[in-house]
Amino acid sequence: MGLLALQRLMSLQRAGVGARQRRRRQQILDQNASVNKRKGSPCQQGSDGYSQAAKIMRCSIPDLPEDIWCHIHSLMPLRDAASAACVSHAFLRSWRCHPNLTLNINMLASETHACELSYSDKIDCILRNHSGCLKVLKLELDCIFISRRHLDNWLCAAVTPGIEELTLLPYKRKYNVPLSLLSNGVRNSIRYLKIGYCTFRPTAELGPLRSLTSLYLCTLRITGDELECFLSNTLTLKQLVLVDCKEIIYLKIPCMLQQLGYLKIFECWRLQVIESKAPNLSIFCLSGEISKVSLGETLHMRNLTLHRSNVVCYARADLPSIMPNLETLVLNSCGEVVSTPMLPTKFLYLKHLSINLVAGLKLSLSYDYFSLVSFLDASPSLETLMLDVTQHLMKHESVVGGSSHLRQIPEHRHCCLKSVNITGFSSAKGLVELACYILKNAVSLESMTLDTIFGPRHRSRNNHTLCLPKSTGILKEAPRAVTAIREFIEDKVPPTVQLNVLEPCSRCHVMPG
Repeated sequence: MGLLALQRLMSLQRAGVGARQRRRRQQILDQNASVNKRKGSPCQQGSDGYSQAAKIMRCSIPDLPEDIWCHIHSLMPLRDAASAACVSHAFLRSWRCHPNLTLNINMLASETHACELSYSDKIDCILRNHSGCLKVLKLELDCIFISRRHLDNWLCAAVTPGIEELTLLPYKRKYNVPLSLLSNGVRNSIRYLKIGYCTFRPTAELGPLRSLTSLYLCTLRITGDELECFLSNTLTLKQLVLVDCKEIIYLKIPCMLQQLGYLKIFECWRLQVIESKAPNLSIFCLSGEISKVSLGETLHMRNLTLHRSNVVCYARADLPSIMPNLETLVLNSCGEVVSTPMLPTKFLYLKHLSINLVAGLKLSLSYDYFSLVSFLDASPSLETLMLDVTQHLMKHESVVGGSSHLRQIPEHRHCCLKSVNITGFSSAKGLVELACYILKNAVSLESMTLDTIFGPRHRSRNNHTLCLPKSTGILKEAPRAVTAIREFIEDKVPPTVQLNVLEPCSRCHVMPG
């Protein structure tokens, strides 16, 4: 609930006030109009210098119990809650025990706090007034220079027993998060912890975190041994995310983490070995060339995302036997060399498949897009297929101006596939053959989208929508792709299938002369 909802509530109350009261308020407003103009906005007068307009607003607020107003205040967006505190003593009291705070450069530079104070002074003032009552604290200060002394004082004052969510993103990379931050009372209550852009050195003496369910570490200086030590004290952990933690080379996840179901590791460039003994892992996301990955029991794995070179061939060859119960599979290949093999193994439960061939200049010209049929034949339960096959320079054999003979393979009915989306669709012969195969054999297909360019198409600036620029190679290939669709695909579309062809913008995506 924001200020708009509050204003509506106040207007309903004012509608029931007698005519004499309304005239009296108008007289007071008229008498003090010039005074209010000279004094400026209530936020600039301090917590005790309220204008007469603020008094009028207080008079017009319905007479409700304070706990109801506190609840209404807690539902407002943070900026609206701070603004309301400037014009109402009731909301000022509520603001000082507001349980959720997000402090970042956008919040601190907003009009609500646009005064002649430094960022440090503003944060100091806000946290001093909220000491001991916070449930959620987000200090997203990675764009603001803050001294170590200030950080220590704020954390000591704001992170108290009862806090449930803490995000700490300071500017100082060398700031060492004090272990005293996680005191016994804090360890009993905290459920979500996100730390980044600093140093964290947990030891065995830290003690158990009895309520922690989500841990997010980004651009953090912490070793694999220190992380293992920390994880051994988080037996209730359900989600673990590691992003850009460069000091971790060997990651060990102990078997005591019985509830861990989500693991994401992204851009930890020095990581070589992952050894997880968590028995109930069901969602795993991995980006990077890891030498060894051991996940122990994988029968519970339902959702897998992999980002590495040649991952499409690896997934088709190895995953059906390793993770037979997969339902969602996302593959991002940084350069596929070997075409996808036709194999007898199956993904019996796979429903959603996304393949991104990050081609650039790395995709082998010998790679055959038509070989992706192997995934279709191996996935009898597949419902959605998303392919991104963008090439900045399309060098595969084109069906436009070349051979018009399309390969045929034995028919295989696909009874569950409903939606297909191919981004970066070109006139490459293998892609056209793949699209035709799907249209002929996917008997439950409802829609097929062929997008001849890739990525976001638009951006907004000053209330105007602008097309994003595209490379010359893509703009040169897009008309050929449209021609291939018109000549080889359109006449094969069943009447029950919606074909969507997305072309470049005729105004913005024009080939340079």
